[in-house]
Amino acid sequence: MSKIITITFSPSVDKSTMISALEPEKKLKCSTPKLEPGGGGINIARVLKKLGTEAIAVFPSGGYNGSLFNELLEKENVPSIIVKVQHETRENFVVQDKSTRKQFRFVMPANKLSEKECNACLEAIKNINDIDFIIASGSLPPGIPITILEQLAEISKIKKTKFVVDTSGPALKNVMANEVFMLKPNLAELAYLSGRKSLIASDAEPAAKRIIALGNCEIILVSLGAQGALLVTKNQSFTVKPPAVLVKSTVGAGDSMLAGMVYALSKGNNLKHHLNLVLPVVRQQL
Repeated sequence: MSKIITITFSPSVDKSTMISALEPEKKLKCSTPKLEPGGGGINIARVLKKLGTEAIAVFPSGGYNGSLFNELLEKENVPSIIVKVQHETRENFVVQDKSTRKQFRFVMPANKLSEKECNACLEAIKNINDIDFIIASGSLPPGIPITILEQLAEISKIKKTKFVVDTSGPALKNVMANEVFMLKPNLAELAYLSGRKSLIASDAEPAAKRIIALGNCEIILVSLGAQGALLVTKNQSFTVKPPAVLVKSTVGAGDSMLAGMVYALSKGNNLKHHLNLVLPVVRQQL
């Protein structure tokens, strides 16, 4: 069985609820909130667990929210390595308006990680042997060095493991100077990597091919929202569009897709076939 490690530098306690209608200046009665452990790598580890493949989730955790987060993840039996940190683990809120079926997502700012805490996360991964995949997914909190993904790329190279990245901003651009096995940008992130202000779906394939031609990335999986996903390698590219489904939530959809692709890769499955199976699922709630 492949050994998969996820690293999430900014996990969160995700709280979701429903209201009858969103109206200003009124007390809005909410349904009983659902609490879940969230964050890019955390969601990937949770999905892999549901698919029958365990991943070890490495993440910082602190304060009351951190204790709650740890408990929520433990209930799902996801193996984890917890790096205790000074600041409180953040929380996010998702509110669904039942009258319009629209979802409102309130994302709280991430708390700062110290240099010592960042290094502890890296050391946790260094101390794990026989790794097949290292997946760095999610936003990066304040205080974290912009070179953090480059350091992870170097660890992956030393351990001869496949490095998978799903993030945004300068850290994403910096890591592309290193060896990355798979990258999962959305259109905005792909545009940023390409030095463009924006891209439309038809621009995605040539943009991804240009990045792969540079020689540091083997696979680019572009999430296109309701239009599906584009997968590009050196020798092939294809787009898969999902069937129409009832969308329960978009939270963690991209993470679920990436988890499904890593699962396929770990089993040696055909990527196009597996992407066809994964996309209807990722449009629904974790």
